[in-house]
Amino acid sequence: MAIYVYETLTEPQRQFEVRQSMTEPALTADPATGEPVRRVITGGYGILQKGKPAPAPARPSGGCCGGACGCHH
Repeated sequence: MAIYVYETLTEPQRQFEVRQSMTEPALTADPATGEPVRRVITGGYGILQKGKPAPAPARPSGGCCGGACGCHH
């Protein structure tokens, strides 16, 4: 289950959260009041690590795939 943020479309705008399955369609109305709503896109959670960033993986020589695909960069 995910928690989604919704915002009413009428003034004054109000935000609220709803716990829904990711397969459920987005709400179009506030379940409590019936006011029209839209889902607010928010940032997700990422993994933060302290210290140096991990080095980029080494690219094979001879192109993007070691020359096997014929791209020969």
